[in-house]
Amino acid sequence: MKKSLLLIIISFLINCDSKIELKTVTVQEFSIFIDSTNYITDAEKFGWSFVQKDVYNFQVETKVSWKSPNGNPVLNQNLPVTQISYNDAIAYCKWAGVKLPTYDQYWEAVSNDKRPIVSEADSIEVVSNVNIVGNVWDLTLTENKKGEIRLAGGSYLCSPNTCHGTQPERKLFVDKETANTHISMVVYNPNI
Repeated sequence: MKKSLLLIIISFLINCDSKIELKTVTVQEFSIFIDSTNYITDAEKFGWSFVQKDVYNFQVETKVSWKSPNGNPVLNQNLPVTQISYNDAIAYCKWAGVKLPTYDQYWEAVSNDKRPIVSEADSIEVVSNVNIVGNVWDLTLTENKKGEIRLAGGSYLCSPNTCHGTQPERKLFVDKETANTHISMVVYNPNI
């Protein structure tokens, strides 16, 4: 009995201390989800979404979606999927058996990512080339009192004078239906 209890306690302590490993969801991976489920994203349901030309210039565009976040088809399937909302991210997570991180989990996990941060680049970069931080904003599970979702990490459109999201103390929230050309998601497998 004592050995069993000791093994349970040791197992619990090992699992409590384990760090999560975040992975950016690519256009290709999201495409498999869509093909498997026939899911329709919020941007597709509404028939419009925000396209951001630069940090100050938001435009409402019709017929934009994860397949064509700026109005043009995505040519590189290894880019982070964008034009997805929190609702879309949760649907993907349920299908894939993964989870979005909380805001604190996000910053704890990315602290070990040694790839370059691309904040202030000209465009979204291929997932494998860059740090999770600074490429696109990432949805988290953290909500404020209004039920809005906290974004983490910043995007290539950010700069120190505007929405510099590469700083953990930055607070930016969106509603659960908002999609944008530079909002994406990172996930982790809770079973590892």
